[in-house]
Amino acid sequence: MAGTGSSRRTFIAGAGAAAAAGAVLEGAAAAPAAAAEAGPPPAGRRVAVLGGGVAGLTAAHELAERGYAVTVYERRALGGKARSMDVPDSARGGRRPLPAEHGFRFIPGIYHNLPDTMRRIPFPGNAAGVWDNLVAPREMMFARAAGREDLRGPIPWPGHSPAELTPEEIRRALAGILQTLVRLPPHETAYFVDRVLVFLTSCDERREEVWERTPWWDFVRAERMSNEYRRILAVGITRNIVATKAEEASTRTVGTLGEAFVFNVLGRGADGPPDRILDLPTNEAWIDPWEAHLRSLGVEFRIGWTVREVRYAGGRVSGVAVEGPDGVARTVTADHYVSALPVEHARRTWSAALRAADPMLGRCDKLETDWMTGIQFYLTERAELVHGHLNCIDSPWSLTAIQQAEHWPSRDFPADYGDGTAVDCLSVDISEWDKPGILYGKTAKQCTREEVAREVWAQLKASLNDTGKALLTDTTLHSWFLDPGVDGIGTPHPTNQDELLIHPVGTLYNRPSADTRIPNFFLSGDYVAVDIDLATMEGANASARAAVNALLDRDGSDAARCTVHPMYRAPELEAAKRHDRWRYRLGLRNLFDLG
Repeated sequence: MAGTGSSRRTFIAGAGAAAAAGAVLEGAAAAPAAAAEAGPPPAGRRVAVLGGGVAGLTAAHELAERGYAVTVYERRALGGKARSMDVPDSARGGRRPLPAEHGFRFIPGIYHNLPDTMRRIPFPGNAAGVWDNLVAPREMMFARAAGREDLRGPIPWPGHSPAELTPEEIRRALAGILQTLVRLPPHETAYFVDRVLVFLTSCDERREEVWERTPWWDFVRAERMSNEYRRILAVGITRNIVATKAEEASTRTVGTLGEAFVFNVLGRGADGPPDRILDLPTNEAWIDPWEAHLRSLGVEFRIGWTVREVRYAGGRVSGVAVEGPDGVARTVTADHYVSALPVEHARRTWSAALRAADPMLGRCDKLETDWMTGIQFYLTERAELVHGHLNCIDSPWSLTAIQQAEHWPSRDFPADYGDGTAVDCLSVDISEWDKPGILYGKTAKQCTREEVAREVWAQLKASLNDTGKALLTDTTLHSWFLDPGVDGIGTPHPTNQDELLIHPVGTLYNRPSADTRIPNFFLSGDYVAVDIDLATMEGANASARAAVNALLDRDGSDAARCTVHPMYRAPELEAAKRHDRWRYRLGLRNLFDLG
């Protein structure tokens, strides 16, 4: 579902290539001898990458550039949760099908590893590859319900940088931004800014040993504050952006992300503007060119192949049980294995013997996932909402959204997509699936697909049509599309194939490293411990680089190691962090922590 044409093409190619996989398959469907005529790759150079999402494609990219023979096994479609897909049966008159997605792509300026990869993926006419397909929305909005004033403001880039990154300059800049955008009582704004300063100047030990165990709700003292403060700065930040409840979310996770955005907004240490999206559907702008580039590097893809079990014998991974698109069981063998599946799928494939060989794998069972899923609404008229992302912070289902057509300048929606009547796509993420809605009084999981669409549409209208002007109307709704990974909703057993890693307190202690105790087995995915402590495409990319570096070390390779870019640390604040380390070891609060 990476785009019907692309998916069908790669699926057929993958299925047709199954017989040519003699170098990596044995057992029930061994390849004919003719398939191995090219000869095997040099010893130690065959790698099986399990999973074709951002983590798996990044690992394949880095390994192929270093001369490894890579085969990627993906059960569904390349791109994973990052892919776009086609709305079935929506094309008319030679147009493309309407574009849909698991959730809208968001590639902020705080990312460095993913943009580096994007610059290395060729795209016709682009000097910097698919990275040149990034565009920056110029504003954002907190959409309020029940007649409250919507909070709308420009995104400050470039040139919103203080002369110095001193605590006083940071306080002044952040207070000004918050007073402009959020409009809380001045004493609450001042208090929240002081809490930000506490985190920014906290040493690593305090972050990992105290703030990791402290819920964000408690850290920002939400219980003491106004409802506006709680909705915007506690619930709004965590549920809508991090997809974790504020009462449970690790302050270290929320604070680390917030710190990066603070520096980005202040013009420091960023790859680009704070808010960036792609200027085409994801597969057109990124995934399809990436696949083509990896094939040119010799990467092979097995689409429709499901990983069942990673087997362990003789002190190493001995093979991987897979099920092919024909339903036949096979065993994949290679010199090295990179598990790049999402954690909820990966841990089901780790055999008991593999887990016994590295107890770190067992701790991954404690990592938690939740639902955050996309639905698209196609409109026959452009709605004048906002030129960027909107956050419906009063919506029971914690909706965030963006209109896409205006950000796709090289595409004309009615001319290029669908039946010629849809002119825009309002792409919405549903972050809360366990609270009752306003239309049926049921949770999203209790609703049928049709009821979910009606409920989300009603919540959008409640947030956007509450000030006397109808920005969204039923007459302009062309159609909708809910991520097909969600199944069984409206029944006692709802399922979601694409859950999102969440970050309750203590999550850090259960995140594994990319390197394992098994000498030929490596982990890649946004659950792996890397510098960005959040379930993101950046984390998936950085972890893949770390996995490849560990593989190169184990293999004794003299190839250049992957650069793993750390999160930006403002040098001006390092002295304050050193001072805080001294205070922490003496049992004292952070200097800015007034309680």
